[in-house]
Amino acid sequence: MGGRLSDLRGGKAAVGTEPDAENDGAHNDAIEFFYRAHGAYPHFTQLELSFSASKLLDRDLFSKSDPMVVVYLKKNDGKLEELGRTEVILNNLNPEWIQNVSVAYQFEMVQNLIFCVYDVDTQFHNVPVKTLNLRDQEFLGEGSCDLSEIVTKQNRSSTMTLKGKKGHGGLRNFGTLTVHAEETIASRSAVEIKFRCAHLDNKDLFSKSDPFLIISRTVETGDSIPICKTEVVDNNLNPTWKPVCLGMQQFRSKDAPLVIECFDFNSNGKHILIGRLRKSVADLEKLLREERGANMFIPSSRAGHEKVLKSQLFVDQFCEKEQFTFVDYISSGFELNCMVAVDFTASNGDPRNPESLHYIDPNGGLNSYQQAITEVGPVIQFYDADKRFPAWGFGGRTANGTVSYCFNLNGDSSESEVVGVEGIMAAYANAQRDIALSEPTLFGPVVNRAAKIATRSLSSNKYYVLVIITDGILTDLQETKDALVRASNLPLSILIVGVGNADFKQMKILDADNGQRLKSSTGHIATRDIVQFIPMRDVQTGGQISVVQGLLEELPGQFLSYMRSMDIKPLTFNAAAQASPA
Repeated sequence: MGGRLSDLRGGKAAVGTEPDAENDGAHNDAIEFFYRAHGAYPHFTQLELSFSASKLLDRDLFSKSDPMVVVYLKKNDGKLEELGRTEVILNNLNPEWIQNVSVAYQFEMVQNLIFCVYDVDTQFHNVPVKTLNLRDQEFLGEGSCDLSEIVTKQNRSSTMTLKGKKGHGGLRNFGTLTVHAEETIASRSAVEIKFRCAHLDNKDLFSKSDPFLIISRTVETGDSIPICKTEVVDNNLNPTWKPVCLGMQQFRSKDAPLVIECFDFNSNGKHILIGRLRKSVADLEKLLREERGANMFIPSSRAGHEKVLKSQLFVDQFCEKEQFTFVDYISSGFELNCMVAVDFTASNGDPRNPESLHYIDPNGGLNSYQQAITEVGPVIQFYDADKRFPAWGFGGRTANGTVSYCFNLNGDSSESEVVGVEGIMAAYANAQRDIALSEPTLFGPVVNRAAKIATRSLSSNKYYVLVIITDGILTDLQETKDALVRASNLPLSILIVGVGNADFKQMKILDADNGQRLKSSTGHIATRDIVQFIPMRDVQTGGQISVVQGLLEELPGQFLSYMRSMDIKPLTFNAAAQASPA
């Protein structure tokens, strides 16, 4: 699948070069906080799993496989819950992945993990791995073990022989996968470092080297685990890379040794070592302070010796920072204020028809919108301090005969707020009697109204979440993009819940999970991703995610991206800072 080498952006992309607020930390604070509050989590230890493989199957004709690991937890009912994915390594049958997967180790439970390795097709190399459809990728093998098998070993590592699907494959060699577990260090400390090199050796014949750095941490066994990779700088022997951000959970201690290796990128995956050195984070800080470089080494032909190179590594920037978590903000007094908007357009079908998404069952059965409200409501209600929601409808013809694209769901012309999930359900039932379905379907007015509320509270400790429940057929796609781009500077996230079986292609465009931020009609780019989309059918048909996971998957990252962009710190941190002497 890596046979074509035209798209190398995925292979040249950095892993962990910047603080990634949208995938912050090892696990999702919002989901954990929700479950813990409902008593659903027993005591656990948060672990990070790292991976390496050997002698994987080669599925490609003109090159080698481009492998990725997907980790699943096998639940009591036999269903698989996906825990995470590594990055894709180009053209490599013996890869070491940098992207870890987090898992909560519960010692009183048997936690059977399934590890599946895939060869990712070249056309998907520049696509975020979480959006990849695994059916489009070639299967390279799978292994399984109980988490306790890894944790109880002295070196916390387990090497397993990969097999075909469901154990099939005969005598065929699928290679091995090694899984290493380390406990997550609970620390907010992070360092941002900007590296450059000078006088690198040229490893290319007709041009200059294309260098990149890999930073690894040394573990108890003496082995090294990659924790960060810079981007590739093309055709340059004196490169400067974008700043990399390393959290304390990655480097463990400022005095712990790190291995920094510089490679010349090759599209066939056989990257050539230019040089390496060993420095701790404290050493790197000292390099900046003393304004000097550190010479690199390469292994010498004499066993156990290293040759000193003219090539040097410099640190142009070193900054220590604190990275607060979602729960740090929420527990300090920040509020999530939720708003709800319900789609009343004709594409939902005539409410008198039992096939309609708005049909009210006289026997008390819930229609698609009522199901969505009752499943989504408790999640958003949990994070809303006063549980008072502005509730709107859009696309319906009101009693005065006009079509409204944002009307108060409760019928009150002056007040849109309702109380709790029960209030939303009551307002929805009331609107069913008074509102006729109409068209077209416009999201823009609802998004603009939510943005107006968020704008009025810019100086407060409030963050807003608009939940739009819709059948997914949109007529103002570009206008909605314009509204979302304008709103991307505000303390606002938008969760779109899709009901019914429509083609939700437009919703996926708004979600922007393809890595491309939304662009307005005037050419402006959204400052951050503020949309998350979840189709209810994926949850209601026994999918691999819950409503909680689907809704809150990206919310903490979106929340944190806003707080960090505005340099807003938790309220308790600000109070402590003001109380301490200068």
